[in-house]
Amino acid sequence: MKLVLDTFSEVHDLLRHRQTAEFWEFADHDIIPGAVYLFGRTQFTRHVEQIRSLALAGTIQPVLSNPAEGSDTMRWQIEGLGCTELVKQGRILVLTGGYLPADYPALYYENYLPKLLDYKENRRAAEEYSQQFRVDRPYRFLFLNGRGRRHRQQLIQRLAPVLDSAVWTNLDAAAGPIRTLPDHYEFDFYQGRQQALADSGFVKYDLFNNTWGEIYLKSAPYCDTHFSLVTETVFDYPYTFRTEKIWKPICIGHPFIVASNAGYYRDLHRLGFRTFGHLIDESFDLIDDNRERLERIAQTVEWLCSQDLASFTQAAQEVCKYNQQQMAELRPKIRAEFPQRFEQFIHERSRV
Repeated sequence: MKLVLDTFSEVHDLLRHRQTAEFWEFADHDIIPGAVYLFGRTQFTRHVEQIRSLALAGTIQPVLSNPAEGSDTMRWQIEGLGCTELVKQGRILVLTGGYLPADYPALYYENYLPKLLDYKENRRAAEEYSQQFRVDRPYRFLFLNGRGRRHRQQLIQRLAPVLDSAVWTNLDAAAGPIRTLPDHYEFDFYQGRQQALADSGFVKYDLFNNTWGEIYLKSAPYCDTHFSLVTETVFDYPYTFRTEKIWKPICIGHPFIVASNAGYYRDLHRLGFRTFGHLIDESFDLIDDNRERLERIAQTVEWLCSQDLASFTQAAQEVCKYNQQQMAELRPKIRAEFPQRFEQFIHERSRV
């Protein structure tokens, strides 16, 4: 296989030892006929017309690489680039961080799990949480919300009666009034920025100074809450997309309830992780109807808030510790296995 890599693609370092050539700017690159070209989103978008022409002619096998996105967002990107039919025909292949329908030839890469553990700050936070572990905590749950997606807005409204007992955020006025973390719960880099934020719009970029601030863990809000209510990116779309949102509580050892697509827990179990079905009702994961699933999730949160949370926190520790170990073991495995998985995917799907 002749392989040409975009140096800005997320998996460049994982495939670099197998490449034939690489490019910084596709416009300055001499095309190698018959090669597989892996493009990051920026280069693909910038040169989409040329890439479409090369794909139609069968000159190269393009691969759109964007494992930072998945599921519905990835499908929207493909459609916006005018590449849906070329993808379905296999003339353009896709590397994504979320599951896609079967008629989209795509290779899934678990992008966020290994990345979260790359940050020494996150590994330190997990150690601090373990050292400071106690079952007597001032708040019931942690509920972090960035962009005002519909399921987040609905949960904020539905759970209003119990939010006084939660540490929670809303960084998008589309979902209601802006609410940030108290300063002592915010990660060190971003403390003191809350007061300067506008009270309308989407304030995440201002809060995190246009950096990926939500990747960082700080132990304090986890130490002071009994469980996390995780609102994943995808809810209405029936394909799983696991982001840093789920890996943060798993990394630190915090029990969780996830508001996401139907089957999200099933897919998490298939990856080798455990959840808390022996302690709470997780049957909402089997509900296809989005409104009914959301209501059942809210009911589960309300029910758990009414229980002896100290006992729950203690009983959940075995699963939390297991998941931490599973995450640590998967981190190198995911990266080590990716080159072979990529080559097999190309071998099975390439049109050149």
